[in-house]
Amino acid sequence: MRLAKFLAHAGVASRRAAEGIVREGRVTVAGEIVLDPARDVGEHDAIEVDGARVALEAEHVVYMLNKPAGVVSTARDTHGRPVVTELVDAGVRLYPIGRLDADTTGLILLTNDGELANRLMHPRHEVPRTYVAKVHGGFVKNRALERLREGVQLEDGRTAPAQVRQVRPGVLELTIHEGRKRQVRRMCEAVGHRVLSLRRVRFGPLDLGRLEEGQARRLKATELRALKSAAGMMRPHASVRPARRHNRRRQ
Repeated sequence: MRLAKFLAHAGVASRRAAEGIVREGRVTVAGEIVLDPARDVGEHDAIEVDGARVALEAEHVVYMLNKPAGVVSTARDTHGRPVVTELVDAGVRLYPIGRLDADTTGLILLTNDGELANRLMHPRHEVPRTYVAKVHGGFVKNRALERLREGVQLEDGRTAPAQVRQVRPGVLELTIHEGRKRQVRRMCEAVGHRVLSLRRVRFGPLDLGRLEEGQARRLKATELRALKSAAGMMRPHASVRPARRHNRRRQ
């Protein structure tokens, strides 16, 4: 890889700006100043800019999967059941962000970015998750809906307030900000309505859209930025002093 391209991929500057930084003699490779931006370098070379070491990080990716029923939300399963990572051909090792029950379908994210995964699942950030639940018993009365909205008492504590609406008799849309085990199913059971089927349709700013069951796709740059913003990760990066501009006289 050419030196200027390496610096650009490492986030030092744009490729054109990196070329100027190299020509100013501010870059060393293995301790020697290099003035040629086209110099070939490897990812393991000792490269410094203004005396600070620069290195390439593994590219972080996030995929959205429409999980089918019967698939386990882990990277591997000791019982030989199908797992979500088998449905995503990313070329890198991924792991799911949180879990969906084997019987629950819908949106689940997979990534190799540990910091992003941890932040999205941390209660501090209250990242919303929206589910559509078909429940036993048909029409859900207003009192039961209000209990779900206010929070219900479960064996592991009271749930936080939720946004709940009845899409049609026996079908609820619930948005929660917690990630307890089987939480939506237990909430509905607590108000007398067993869940017959459950599908997650939204996670934070991301919508499942028309992604078919069993299919996966990589997040777009705009989606990834929105997801990182929801996780509180959109911080300005430390910048390298740009190359000096040289005025050119017109001939």
